[in-house]
Amino acid sequence: MKTILVAVDSSSVSDAVVAQAQDLAQAGGGRIVLLTVVQPPVITSEYAPMIDNFEAITKAGETAAQKRLLELQSRLQAAGIGAETVQLTGAPVAQILHQAEARAADYIVMGSHGHTAIYDLLVGSTTHGVLLRAKCPVVIVPPKDKRSRPAGT
Repeated sequence: MKTILVAVDSSSVSDAVVAQAQDLAQAGGGRIVLLTVVQPPVITSEYAPMIDNFEAITKAGETAAQKRLLELQSRLQAAGIGAETVQLTGAPVAQILHQAEARAADYIVMGSHGHTAIYDLLVGSTTHGVLLRAKCPVVIVPPKDKRSRPAGT
């Protein structure tokens, strides 16, 4: 049975990512591991007054992420696909790669937010980081507006 690691976040592309993973699981008799990585807020000296809220902010993010994972898991299980959830806190690229290796994932399925190359260069891209370092195939699902355009536009 194939293991498909599906990295999701709170973005709108996550539904398309799960749908693609579902198709892959149904075609190959696979099971899905839904993974979300909550990245804690970065605290700098400018935001020192917010440190009091750091734990509350992180907890709110974790609670919302858990709710979303359970919704996605229920949808997959209703379609007859074995699915489990994993929620971690930390650096997304490192955590995704670690989970893929630890679970011997056959595929990683994740979304692209459709940012420009300049944005990715300046800010970074989780998808790009995983794609460069993954030891298994990575299926990248583009945002809906990118999927609906005719080729060459």
